[in-house]
Amino acid sequence: MKPILKVENLSKDFVKPLDLVAKALNKLGQNYREEIVHAVDDVSFSIFKGEIVGVVGESGCGKSTLGRMIAGILPPTSGHLKFELDESKTSKIPPALLTQMIFQDPFSSLNPRKRVIDIITEAPIYHKLIDQAEKQTYAEDMLQRVGLDPDTLQRYPHQFSGGQRQRVGIARALAVSPDFLVCDESIAALDVSIQAQIINLFVDLKDKFDLTYLFISHDIGVVEHIADRVIVMYLGRIVETAPIQDFLKNPNHPYTNALLAGVPRLEIGKRKYEPIKGEIPSPLDPPPGCHFHPRCRFAEERCRVEKPILIEIAPAHFSACHLNDRA
Repeated sequence: MKPILKVENLSKDFVKPLDLVAKALNKLGQNYREEIVHAVDDVSFSIFKGEIVGVVGESGCGKSTLGRMIAGILPPTSGHLKFELDESKTSKIPPALLTQMIFQDPFSSLNPRKRVIDIITEAPIYHKLIDQAEKQTYAEDMLQRVGLDPDTLQRYPHQFSGGQRQRVGIARALAVSPDFLVCDESIAALDVSIQAQIINLFVDLKDKFDLTYLFISHDIGVVEHIADRVIVMYLGRIVETAPIQDFLKNPNHPYTNALLAGVPRLEIGKRKYEPIKGEIPSPLDPPPGCHFHPRCRFAEERCRVEKPILIEIAPAHFSACHLNDRA
């Protein structure tokens, strides 16, 4: 199969330049430097049409930055993104519209001064996908597809609940007929009962609209119910990627094992849980070698100086750990 998206050596740095005081002090012999946050560090992977790929990891690991680069919101510092989108669509729809993003916070991602009908139809009208005469009918259809009453079209976002607002955000994304959706923690701000409804909605829409998802979440319990494949990130790097069943049954990387050990399970009997020791290092000054080595109980000297690379340890299962060299 040909991938719908190829990510090649993608990196993103955020640079805080020196202010005038620091520049003046440097002229007097001080050694102030620009602060550089290495948010995403040399990431490569592919996504195939119709897949739901989950991205998991602790806060600050670069998940959202990766998603925003794929959605075209942030430019990468280096590396390439290659999309193979539906040619029958690209002749009618600008390619940039075929990748859409659904944001984490349904309260701040919608314009509070616009009615729902305008939120949904603004982009399709601007890009001439529909005309003004179709506005009402088109918006009603989009709302029905995400499970909302068309009679709510004239309401403002503050007149909806959190789950309803997220459905409006999904309708807005679907309104330009995308091929690829980036879901950035798109259920994290919702109640647990509403989360299940939105997850089921994502699955239904995938089949109805022939969609491909990059599903970003810190909750592995959610990802294992929706994803076909999982990517685990730590401090800007991919440490493991595998099909969901192999990921759950045969986790390889020490960080992945620690994450899965912390997922609550409905099991009888006691279970020993040891949290990952230490705090995630600062992306301003990441540790050399393997980024995880300061917190890894298997770390050895090689881990402190040499960056591990992703190697295939089973079909479609890749891991970046020096322990695999012993096998």
